[in-house]
Parts: sequence; structure tokens; C-alpha cells
Amino acid sequence: MTAPLLSLRKLSCHFRQGRDYLAAVDDVSLDIFAGEVLALVGESGSGKSTLGRLIAGLEEPSFGEMRFQGQSLAGRRGFKHQRGAIQMVFQDSYASLDPRMRIVDSLAEPLRDVRLPSDALRKRIDSWLDRVGLGARFADRFPHELSGGQRQRVGIARAFIAEPKLVICDEAVSALDVSVQAQVLSLLRDIQRDSGTAMLFITHDLAVLPSLADRIAVMYLGELLELGTTAALINAPMHPYTRQLLAAHPEPNLDAPLALPVRTGASELPLPLSRDRGCRFANRCPYVDDACRLTPPVSIEKDAGHFAACHRLTEIEAVAASGGFD
Repeated sequence: MTAPLLSLRKLSCHFRQGRDYLAAVDDVSLDIFAGEVLALVGESGSGKSTLGRLIAGLEEPSFGEMRFQGQSLAGRRGFKHQRGAIQMVFQDSYASLDPRMRIVDSLAEPLRDVRLPSDALRKRIDSWLDRVGLGARFADRFPHELSGGQRQRVGIARAFIAEPKLVICDEAVSALDVSVQAQVLSLLRDIQRDSGTAMLFITHDLAVLPSLADRIAVMYLGELLELGTTAALINAPMHPYTRQLLAAHPEPNLDAPLALPVRTGASELPLPLSRDRGCRFANRCPYVDDACRLTPPVSIEKDAGHFAACHRLTEIEAVAASGGFD
């Protein structure tokens, strides 16, 4: 079996919350393989962005292990060793660019370690500005002279220009107009496929994933609840939370209705605290029982490559076959 490009094992990131700790990411184990697009989905507060920032080295993990290309990413030394191999496209395209720097200088930053001659450096920058649909005439402009979609194109060029192994896109299109979203998504898809760069695509919008992602990972309150291929997860979701996410969005596959009726639990989203017991989704789950509230579920592989962490997977599958739930 091919070794993963990135491997996370029991990764956690906790922040002090009164006498307890807020578990923004809690015990997440996940692999990303070279050349694939893994989508990370979940509602606001699920820990998606924190996980992305951990991988990018922008947050320090509390526990667990990260290995990239077989090397540990522990501490600043680990990330320095992999500098340039992991890049990020942020949601806020304006905040991610230095307002005092021209676009040409922003795109030159990731290439500092490449040490290209000045003419070759400018040629690569101009080539990438063309690649993202802007053109060399934008090189000497400042961020405030560009629209939001144009700035995000610069962010994409900056992420890919140094030929990284992994690019993390954190809600990279959510702040854009719908028409611009489609253009930027198409651009990302084309660049990723042409370059073969692995991509972690963080989003709350499942509707964009069928044409983009190879696999989908579902997070809720810091925990990984389901993982599978895009087709398997959209057409045959196993976890009740995944079913609710799909029901809350335009159906990505109109010919694949949900196998179970969805009933939303009447509860506000709680804080994910480190002292929590049981399944964190229990208060919102229509299929909860006593075991769900007392014991954390273990991720189970029900089908090849399709995992879910739920005590009641067997019962839910039976319900799907019978068409009802008592």
C-alpha cells in the first residue's frame, strides 16, 4: 500500500476554557495521499480550520503526532525542514496579503529558498499570474487595487508557485460571489490536477465536492465522525450527522435520496470540552441511546475505505433497509 504523504495520529489541540480545556481538535487520526483532494467538512465550530492550521504549522498541537513525507513535524524544527512543501490558501484574501507589498513581491516570497536569478524569478511570477487568469500587468499592483476574486487568484498563485506537495484551502471560496466561486473552484481543480499536488479542501458547502474531492472527512466538535470516498459518503452516508449535513444543503446527487428520514435534535451546539463523555453528537442525534451518552464511539470500517464513529451503525443500516425508524 502506498505510504501517505501526511499522517496524523491522535492529533489534539486544546485551549484553556475556565477550569477545563476547549477541545478544538480532539484525537484525530487521518491520512492524506500524494495527488489526492481530501475535503474536510462540518459546520462552524467543528474544528476544521484549526486542524488545517495545525497541519500548516500555524498552531501548536497539544498531543499527537504529525508526519509529512515520513518526517516528524514536531516543533518548529520539524516545520522548518518541510518549509515550502506545505502551503495554504486562506478565506480572507485581503488579510492574507501584506497591503504594503506589490503582488510581485508577495509571489516572490515562497521562492526565496529556490534562489532563482532575477529574470527567471520574474518569468515564473508572470507565468503564474497568467495561469490564474490575471496577467503580468497585475504584478506591480497592490492588494487594495484588486477585487476579492482577483486577490484570491493571487493567493492561489502564491500557494502553488513553489511547487508544494500539499496545499490547504481553508474556505477559499466562501467569501466570494457565487459566480466568482465557480470560476475560482474551476481554477483550483485545473491547477491541482495539472500539478498533481495533494490538497486539503476545507469547506462547509458539500454541493461543491462531487466534482472536486476524491474523499471526504466529516468533523463535529473537534472529532472525526466519518471518512470515505466522495461517491460513498454522498450516496450512502453512514453517520447521522453526515445525513443532516447532506439534508441541509442542495442535494449533490439528485438521483440519490437519503436512505433515512432526518430528524434534527433540538439543542444548541455545545462547547467541545476535554472532560466530555460519550458521543459529542448525542444531544442532536435522532437515534441516541444510553450507550451514546456514556461511551465515546470508535471508528469502524463498514465498507472498504468508509469509516464512521457511531454506536448504532448496524441498527441504522437495518432501518435504511426497512425504510423507517421507531
